[in-house]
Amino acid sequence: MTDGDPDVDAWFAAAGSREAELRATDALVQAAAPGIDRQLVPMGSGQVLGYGLMPYRPRSAKETTTWPLIALAAQKRHMSLYVSAVVDGAYLAESRAAQLGKVSCGKSCIRFTSLDEVDTAALDQLLRDAVASTDRGENGFSG
Repeated sequence: MTDGDPDVDAWFAAAGSREAELRATDALVQAAAPGIDRQLVPMGSGQVLGYGLMPYRPRSAKETTTWPLIALAAQKRHMSLYVSAVVDGAYLAESRAAQLGKVSCGKSCIRFTSLDEVDTAALDQLLRDAVASTDRGENGFSG
């Protein structure tokens, strides 16, 4: 199974036994956000699969840069899905953690070992809400 981008295919393949789970999560993200741009983005010492680059300026930075609205990462023991959306003063991932199934959440990070443990309907809605709030200019993360 390929998506036509050799770099993205290599990123999936480098995940080894997690490749199928990452591809399934990628398909879920793309279904929830049809037409969203998708590319590899540097993060730390590696790369994440980023969706929907948006303006972002960390408090410590003097200049605005870009950051993905949604990012998928393969970690050593789990997968991480970052959702950079703050709506009505609350991080979407953190505020909806209890609805997402057997996951561990930080402010904008959803960690899981298998997509089977995630309430995919709740995750789909969270992703759709993140995209919609960003499209409406109501995402406090990107400000």
